Amino acid sequence: MPEYTDEQGVVIVYDVHPATGPVRGVVQLAHGVGEHAGRYGALVGALTAGGFHVYADDHRGHGRTGMKQWNGDATKLGRLGPGGLNAAVAAVGRLSEIAHGDHPDLPLILLGHSWGSMIAQKLLAAHPERYAAVVLSGSALLTPTELNAAPLNKKWAGPDATGLEWLSRDPAVQQAFRDDPLTTETPLLKLFGVIEAFKLYGRPPRDLGTDVPLLLMVGSEDPVGGPRSVHRLADEYRTRSGLTDVTVLVYPDDRHEIFNELDQERVRADLLAWLTAHVRAPERSAEPDA
Repeated sequence: MPEYTDEQGVVIVYDVHPATGPVRGVVQLAHGVGEHAGRYGALVGALTAGGFHVYADDHRGHGRTGMKQWNGDATKLGRLGPGGLNAAVAAVGRLSEIAHGDHPDLPLILLGHSWGSMIAQKLLAAHPERYAAVVLSGSALLTPTELNAAPLNKKWAGPDATGLEWLSRDPAVQQAFRDDPLTTETPLLKLFGVIEAFKLYGRPPRDLGTDVPLLLMVGSEDPVGGPRSVHRLADEYRTRSGLTDVTVLVYPDDRHEIFNELDQERVRADLLAWLTAHVRAPERSAEPDA
């Protein structure tokens, strides 16, 4: 497992999955809160078969990084540690630099899910020139009225509820999350604390200066933001940031984890089709040994 050390001395664990098809680019995958990059195996497989190298870290406090950071204490998984949210965002940005350094001739695509999509919004605002395209899954407009702070399973609450119905319609996904030793069900607000959680808020910047293609993907039953919030986010990227190529895809009946939903094959196919249409494949001489 490759690693790098962030500015506060936290060791970040990440994976590199080489493309198995003709090389088109590099996708950096940013996972959500309380989970880790290892939960994205089917998506990684589809991306590598589609010609993309995939770089995916376990963020600050999460997964293998969190276990190293907290000396094997799984009860602390999800806690960010010194530097808080800003340090976590910067650490994900460092992986962008590593991926680009490894493949300077390939387009770099940032794909963030849930909290990872919020990190991606902040990285896009700070460094739009880095990315050939950005994909946001299960995202939201990051304002108090558009990012849901209520219990995420409220809609499905009841005596027989698992508490994880909000993730996916698939009970196997819910059970796998619960059984995973590297996940935590502790809510974001409790993990991060009020001050750090407040740092998530922020609208897309005015006049981004770089016209980056943007894809937003969301389930119609996603309680984190949902279609209304995501459409408003898309509108702000168009009107405030000046992006001209913004696509929104809404999946009927899907909940938060669209890549783990019952129609996940369709979701992956839509993603690859969009990437094929929006990311220019390099000349074959760019990576002769790939």
